[in-house]
Amino acid sequence: MSAYHKSNDAIAQLTPEQYHVTQQNGTERPGTGEYLYNKEPGIYVDVVSGEPLFASADKYESGCGWPSFTKPIDPTHINELRDVSHGMVRTEVRSLHGDSHLGHVFPDGPADRGGLRYCINSASLRFIHRDDMEKEGYGAYLDQVE
Repeated sequence: MSAYHKSNDAIAQLTPEQYHVTQQNGTERPGTGEYLYNKEPGIYVDVVSGEPLFASADKYESGCGWPSFTKPIDPTHINELRDVSHGMVRTEVRSLHGDSHLGHVFPDGPADRGGLRYCINSASLRFIHRDDMEKEGYGAYLDQVE
């Protein structure tokens, strides 16, 4: 396994939107994210640290305007924090090692798949296609891809 971490070099490579979302707790506009309609097999990793976060097998169309997943690949790579911003109480989702703001998790996901909806900003993710996972060091997660 790789050692995942946040670095100044990785931060410097972010687009303005990626920086706003991951480092300033921003949110991309609904319906605009690069991965919203992605149906390719693979995994989604933190754009800052590279830590594996979500698998295509757990992605579903929730209709909320952001990519939605039923669960993380490995819950130890996710921090869930109480978020009381914007006049509501929500659960923020952050990457453990990159400390990137990813989005929020809600209890209105598919009941037959655990009942959770991880509503995640595309700008916080990098997609790695199944065909590239082994060479990029993510071969251990191939069993989690459709």
